[in-house]
Amino acid sequence: MKSNNMTRYILAAMVLGIIVGHMAFLWGHDNGYAKNYSEYISIFTDIFLRMIKMIIAPLVFATLACGIAKMGDGKSIGRVGLKSFGWFLMMSIISLFLGLMLVHLFQPGSGLHMPIPEATAATGLAHEGKGLVNFVHHIFPTSIFDAMAKNEILQIVVFALFFGVAGASMGQKAEPFFKALDILGHIMLKITTAVMNFAPVAVFAAVSSVIALDGLGVLMTYGKFLLSFYAAILVLWCVIFLAGYIMLGRSVGTLFKMMREPALLAFTTASSEAAYPKTLEQVERFGCSNRIASFVLPMGYSFNLDGSMMYCTFAALFIAQIYGIDMTLSQQIMMLLMLLITSKGIAGVPRASLVVIAAVLPQFDIPEAGVLLILGVDHFLDMARSATNVFGNGVATAVISKAEGELKRHDIPYPNHPHTTTPIT
Repeated sequence: MKSNNMTRYILAAMVLGIIVGHMAFLWGHDNGYAKNYSEYISIFTDIFLRMIKMIIAPLVFATLACGIAKMGDGKSIGRVGLKSFGWFLMMSIISLFLGLMLVHLFQPGSGLHMPIPEATAATGLAHEGKGLVNFVHHIFPTSIFDAMAKNEILQIVVFALFFGVAGASMGQKAEPFFKALDILGHIMLKITTAVMNFAPVAVFAAVSSVIALDGLGVLMTYGKFLLSFYAAILVLWCVIFLAGYIMLGRSVGTLFKMMREPALLAFTTASSEAAYPKTLEQVERFGCSNRIASFVLPMGYSFNLDGSMMYCTFAALFIAQIYGIDMTLSQQIMMLLMLLITSKGIAGVPRASLVVIAAVLPQFDIPEAGVLLILGVDHFLDMARSATNVFGNGVATAVISKAEGELKRHDIPYPNHPHTTTPIT
């Protein structure tokens, strides 16, 4: 499908999913039909996400290893890595601070009279440990095959780094292998094109499943929180756009337009992973160097999740507002720093942002069970933060490409057209 058609189909599927899901909720909430509908229709979403996940591990490994091998010497790798992590850290801190400021501005939890769960209530979230220890455990794989089987992106990135550097040191002897690996990456992107045709069906299933189970009422109950967070996300988009404009100039507008499809896919499926292959394809079509994009984008999926960063501070302080807990400025800054560190160790954990929040809340005498208050609407919040993660990583990739002098703009950003490229100055 052409990009514009796919976008229209996904939007139409989302609207249709809301309508059908609401009808299923009205007619089947009391007799159990809605629950059965939600269970069976979600199979289509699961199939789509499984097909995407089967692509990600080989795609990340192939593109990153080839990108590093193309860089050649360790000096280039270190320079690009330092620039990438500098950008990631800056945007993570900005996102956390922005969430902190906007939750105080909007006050979504103040005056919200809701039943507060018991402090001992179970959250149902898996605890993966906290802070530095968990982060180190997630860095180094015991087996690359185990990491690929579990889609542990951070571990695959680490192995690909070692593999690419070792391969680059072998010079021409390793060239045939990396050519074959490059072909593997292109095959994965070809599979992605086929899988993407199933996206509208998956989007319809995902949206209608959630609405059928909880109804539109859950959106009304948490309306102030949802509207406040989406307003905060729009502010963050403006900040990301401004940061991109400072570094890229007016071409950042073209980049945002090209990122609409992967961002929409991430939004409707509430999964950043689902958009990874399409994001990689779009940033390269925008003009990012293949070797830079193959290096920066996989790293960004572990270290540059702007939407998730904002959500952590926004949701944590929302829970504190509901409980009527006043936090000092020093406590809030300490929470921000803890979230910054803890969030880097939960790549691949289901409901990762909620796990981070649940781990940090008890450190400030806020009941961990407070996360139960936002579980009902977390899917809709995840949609916004997933789309934001895509925009943030797209801009990061373009910025690092330009910093390395390897960014060219595609004047005609769609396939099946002759491309002309001009350097961005």
